[in-house]
Amino acid sequence: MSSLKGKNAIITGGGRGLGKAVALLLAQEGVNIGITGRNEDHLKNTVAELEKSGVKAAYSVFNVADKSEVDNGIKELVSTLGGVDILVNNAGIGWFGKLEDMPAADWEQVMQTNLFGVYYTAMAVYPYMKQNGSGDVINVASTAGLKGGANMSAYAASKAAVISLSQSMMAEWRKNNIRVFTLTPSTIATDMSIDGGLTDGNPDSVLQPEDFAEWVRDILKMKSRALIANGSIFSTNP
Repeated sequence: MSSLKGKNAIITGGGRGLGKAVALLLAQEGVNIGITGRNEDHLKNTVAELEKSGVKAAYSVFNVADKSEVDNGIKELVSTLGGVDILVNNAGIGWFGKLEDMPAADWEQVMQTNLFGVYYTAMAVYPYMKQNGSGDVINVASTAGLKGGANMSAYAASKAAVISLSQSMMAEWRKNNIRVFTLTPSTIATDMSIDGGLTDGNPDSVLQPEDFAEWVRDILKMKSRALIANGSIFSTNP
């Protein structure tokens, strides 16, 4: 397996949940970390934790659904870190409800954040990776994107779109030695899934953020000649 030490990673939605777990584990591997989000307090606290690993850590406050904010925020983080080798597109929202009950504005916001957020961020990072001649992009989708269900139309549709977009990125960008991984985790014990009533978060039976982080780390450490284009992770017996 390859070493990640000295690489620079940007993780969206890195102030808590899956993003924070990935950031902390990669920092233990010697990766310099830039995190993004909308809650500055969460970001500050996470950066303080990251710095304990002896790596360079920074944050930028922006909404991934706003292209101009994304462009400016990514540019700021790349400048601070001194480059970018890894992007983890993790930021997203999970608003659930029946089709007849969910306002169109909410449906559109889920799509704007979960789909366009991935698109805007990846496109902001791509020129740097193309210039470097290599890079890793991890787009976090969901098993909900593989098969929709009741009360999750907006979320499932957004994640299905992320899967398709990510696969197109993979087909185009691998020619520039940029690996694009499409990950479709099942329900993980995060604030979003617990508050949304999707799981009780029982650590004895339900996937935890650190499980997902270990998966991401191991994928990134694979030799550059290898690419897992699509992958899913499930709880064994939820």
